[in-house]
Amino acid sequence: MKKGWFGKSLQLCVAGALLLGLAGWVGTGRSAIAAGVSEVKIGLILPLSGGSAPQGAQSRHASEMAVEEINAAGGIKSLGGAKLKLVFADSQTKPQVAVSEAERLLAQEKVALLVGAYNSGITLPASEVAERYKKVWFAPVSSDISITRRGFKYVFRLAENSETRVQAQLEFIKALDVQAGKKIRTVALVYENTTMGQGNAIVQRKMVLQNGWKIVLDEAYDGNAADMSPVIAKIKAANPDVIITANSFMPTTLMLVKGLKEQKVRPMGIFATSGSQSDPDFLANAGDAALGTFDVSAWDPDVNRPFSKEVAKKFEKRFGVPLNNEGSKDYVGIYVVKDVLERAGSLDSEKIRNAFAATRITKGIPQMYSKLVQFDSTGTFPGTGSMILVQFLRVNGKVERVTVFPKDSARPGYKAIFPYNYKDKAYAN
Repeated sequence: MKKGWFGKSLQLCVAGALLLGLAGWVGTGRSAIAAGVSEVKIGLILPLSGGSAPQGAQSRHASEMAVEEINAAGGIKSLGGAKLKLVFADSQTKPQVAVSEAERLLAQEKVALLVGAYNSGITLPASEVAERYKKVWFAPVSSDISITRRGFKYVFRLAENSETRVQAQLEFIKALDVQAGKKIRTVALVYENTTMGQGNAIVQRKMVLQNGWKIVLDEAYDGNAADMSPVIAKIKAANPDVIITANSFMPTTLMLVKGLKEQKVRPMGIFATSGSQSDPDFLANAGDAALGTFDVSAWDPDVNRPFSKEVAKKFEKRFGVPLNNEGSKDYVGIYVVKDVLERAGSLDSEKIRNAFAATRITKGIPQMYSKLVQFDSTGTFPGTGSMILVQFLRVNGKVERVTVFPKDSARPGYKAIFPYNYKDKAYAN
């Protein structure tokens, strides 16, 4: 009799324990599954050396600031408060190096996903590694349209692609020309022989001709060239009304704009396609040679959008340089990763991938980039954000990037100077 009583009591205890365990699991949901997760490792591949190193530093700082803020606010709550940890890799602005680093980060560091790599020509081959491993590759900045047109399942992009960026750029140029009385007749296309430069030039060439303008120079140059004087001589000989550039390597970009000023090449306008001109190092080193240049952008510190001014102020105070268009995408991109991980509630690759695909963010930090952040069926951000045109102008004695177009986005009291008048003291001689 005692044995029977003991057996029943043991059964009741076991059953009770199972019920309590089940109740605990149901009560805590996904967090119980992830209770053992203390950190989420994110592989971040950037050009920390080489021709794009200045932008690599900007991207690193922006990503680090976002991670620190997220961790200070409690980390990823659906993963039990797990903290984000960035594991950096230097692409050296070389595709083969980025491919090797992607392998290392996935196979050895065991990162949950990869982010990067600024240069489109680096992102294209390196993201193939992530696809093979069935791990997400998230590109906050790389814009080449082919990145998300390869039928890949695990590649997502936040940046506006080269096609939509150039479309906005050419629409801005056409609008300015209409305001000026339709003065543009000839155009020079000057671009790097990189994936970024050539990809932009394809769309620019098509749209320039659609606008009825004549291309008097179509010049691809080596992004690592030691001397830009042959290119500058060709531009001067062509004497275009407008110069449209697409460049991401800082040294050659600086040689180009300084050489144009020295040779007194004075078109109605020089229009850059983001890239080098959006980097703070460009303004710091180009100085007066930047005056009058236009640049198409998705974000700038003087844009009136939620969180923009506060984030820009914090970044510049901490790192001593302004947050730029590309850096803002890296910063916002980390917050997009946070949103994805919260919804995935797991480090399972398929769940992270599906959470990326289902993204629809309408509040919080990502609004400084766009009111709605989402990805289409190819994995790319389907809009252009809210594209703007900035111009390098002298403000209170120093040259600044100033948002000048469209009118409702322009810095109060400023508008585009087109054709540029070269009346600044820097052009006195």
